[in-house]
Amino acid sequence: MRTVAELEERLSRPRDVLVDDLRKLDGDLLVLGAGGKLGPSLVRLALRGVAEAGTGARVVAVSRFSEPGLADALREEGAVVVEADVTDDAALAALPDAANVVFLVGAKFGTSGREHATWATNAYLPGRVAQRFAGSRIVALSTGNVYPLVPVTSGGCVEQTPVQPVGEYAMSCLGRERVLTHFSVRDDTPMALIRLNYAVEMRYGVLVDLASAVLAGQPVDLTMGHANIVWQGYANEVTLRALHHTRTPPFVVNLTGPELVSVRQVATALAARLGREPVFTGTEAPTALLSNAQLCHRLFGYPDVPVAELIDLTADWVADGRPLLGKPTGFQRRDGNF
Repeated sequence: MRTVAELEERLSRPRDVLVDDLRKLDGDLLVLGAGGKLGPSLVRLALRGVAEAGTGARVVAVSRFSEPGLADALREEGAVVVEADVTDDAALAALPDAANVVFLVGAKFGTSGREHATWATNAYLPGRVAQRFAGSRIVALSTGNVYPLVPVTSGGCVEQTPVQPVGEYAMSCLGRERVLTHFSVRDDTPMALIRLNYAVEMRYGVLVDLASAVLAGQPVDLTMGHANIVWQGYANEVTLRALHHTRTPPFVVNLTGPELVSVRQVATALAARLGREPVFTGTEAPTALLSNAQLCHRLFGYPDVPVAELIDLTADWVADGRPLLGKPTGFQRRDGNF
């Protein structure tokens, strides 16, 4: 993967298991938040998967599309593009009906000082969407941030671990889950909640954060010394396949990779590939934000791009100065302030 086009192709390449699941899915697919970090690649994956499945289902991509050219690009690739601000009630009401909805809209960065807006996006809007698409299958993206920090020796939080969000962003994400669950139960709307952390590809993610710091000679903070990561292509695949697991009350699943990633070890590996000496600050805390995704792997299989390959690909991408999204994950934050 040496170009953005090659990366986008790899992210949107459907595996047979996804094609089979899409073949068994009735109705159109509507993606809310199609212009965000995950949205474009998920829409492209769905388009290619539906084409291979031969169902004729429409893939409707909904977003404000602030990135120039993205709406036209998705339209040319076969998506039905709707440029709309779904926080506007009239715009939400005017969206086409769909049997299957993927809800990717969320607010994270800039939460501090704008907590009200974060709660409106992450907790109020999901309720409006659930009312608009009552009775449809809804898969909503959540986050592992709803869990507490746990000992790095614990194996990570499972879906039954009591939630204990740290900070307003995480609290608002739990609000999203609670509000969606309310409407799922009230209206008998089948849903799935995907607790994701952290999706990576070559332009952003935990590995890009670390590689960029190492290349620039900036110190890597070790306090949040461990993390989970997962290839974004797999994350998108699981999100789409979860449409077959929606239920009332919602199905909840952790989505991440199987490895416990050491920040020190990954930064050292990246530094070796980048020809740099890593600079560290702080000491690994005994706890971290960690999820156990055994349920996900049992249902959907393992990620098709392992961590070692992701490290190699990221180092190569960053070393060559290829395009980045410029959106740090903030995974090092332990206070929940973003």
